Amino acid sequence: MKLRLDLRLSQKLIMTPQLQQAIKLLQFSRLELQQSLAQHLIENPLLEELPTEADDSDAGNVEEKAEEEAASASSDVEAAGESTLEERDTPDEASAAGWEEYFWSDRQIGGSDSSSSSQDEFPSSEQTMANAASLEDHLLWQLSLSGLSEREKTIGRSIIGNLDDDGYLRMSLVEMVSGTDFAEVEVESVLKDVQSFDPTGVAARDLVECLLLQIGHLGKSPMGSLGARPGALKGSIVEAIVQHHLKDLEKKQYARIAKALDVTVEKVFQATKIIEVLEPKPGRIFSNTQNYPIVPDVFVLKNEGEWVVRLNDDGLPRMRISLYYKQLMGGDESGSGETKAYLDEKLHAAQWVIRSMEQRNKTIVKVVSSIVKFQEQFFEKGVQHLKPLVLKQVAEDIGMHESTISRVTANKYMYCSQGMLELKFFFNVGLQRVDQASDMMSSVTVREMIRIIVAEEDPAHPMTDEEIAAQLLTKQVVIARRTVAKYRAEEHIPSVTQRKRFF
Repeated sequence: MKLRLDLRLSQKLIMTPQLQQAIKLLQFSRLELQQSLAQHLIENPLLEELPTEADDSDAGNVEEKAEEEAASASSDVEAAGESTLEERDTPDEASAAGWEEYFWSDRQIGGSDSSSSSQDEFPSSEQTMANAASLEDHLLWQLSLSGLSEREKTIGRSIIGNLDDDGYLRMSLVEMVSGTDFAEVEVESVLKDVQSFDPTGVAARDLVECLLLQIGHLGKSPMGSLGARPGALKGSIVEAIVQHHLKDLEKKQYARIAKALDVTVEKVFQATKIIEVLEPKPGRIFSNTQNYPIVPDVFVLKNEGEWVVRLNDDGLPRMRISLYYKQLMGGDESGSGETKAYLDEKLHAAQWVIRSMEQRNKTIVKVVSSIVKFQEQFFEKGVQHLKPLVLKQVAEDIGMHESTISRVTANKYMYCSQGMLELKFFFNVGLQRVDQASDMMSSVTVREMIRIIVAEEDPAHPMTDEEIAAQLLTKQVVIARRTVAKYRAEEHIPSVTQRKRFF
């Protein structure tokens, strides 16, 4: 076998870095897009943000001027390869002042003689922000105030450090003492002290122990016969149910519990009212439940009888090519060849970012306009009229690939008359109708129908999945019992036994 040299001609589809960047911008969420554009403004000196304080009358002129500048800058780059930069007229004195004077003028804000304190003398923004106390901090504070010895506090810190977000100790005591000189009896003793801390039920090893700890600390009981002193529920029906019949309680098998405890069903009802007020997750109140508002990417409004799609560009930086660097590139004193090459590279990158943003905005508007066209009845009448829709239908409607539609609809939101909705909400499968075999009903609509049926049922006699399927059949929807159970679980609707209520 000998070596030889062959010449072959082939075609390959290779994604350039600019194309990869445009695809990333297309699938970014609003927050990710803001972070990406801010990073481009930092890294690329030729990009600058349009001032937000400009009035509305000047905003349109600024945008038109920025587009003309971007177009002219593109022609400048092409002409630069033909050595035409040296033949241009010398720019005005302000632009020819030089790099050092330009940057130095921005730094001399207060004058060279003005004195100011160093930034190191002031605390950082993180240090001045008020942070909510965590469960660990709350327990460590109580541990520091306890009368335990230093050895016991060391064990206590180990126990507190191994609690999960719900406040449970999932690690066994054997694992905790492994590799230490602590005895299991010592850890057990300190664990009881930690379990006496606030919130009640913390450091429990399972749900039963957590509820029993809270029962032991109850100072007042709705059941007057049980007394009102702490520990009054010890040995009561409430404690017996928690210890041995939680599974039956979950399934609402009250008669079975009453028979096992040899009490009346009425007493079981009274006991369940006490158990309902107990907290199964003591650490819940210390969890971070801060909600972050969702900013819509597009608005769908009705204007003169037609649905109009408007892009929400509020909060996004509006960028343009820096006028200073344009003049600098066109001057004779723009620097060495390396400087010109660097500025040319940054100019190309800046133009590509601006074009990618324009293409992204146009694509989003086209996709949402197509969705509105397919789902017009939903915007007019509500979720009951949502139609089945897949990515392929929108892709064929606007002449794009399905992957592009998938990227556009990912992590993006629309605000319309029906509220704030994710764009993925409008894509769903269809179920067959009895009256119209060719017409399909949206799975989202069927889920809403199931939710309404459950909400209107008799709590004393809730409907089974088979009965719900039969009820939907009367509404011309063909659906299997398994599908009903699936949709019910997705809507977080309990089973028939869990929905049953006793009065």
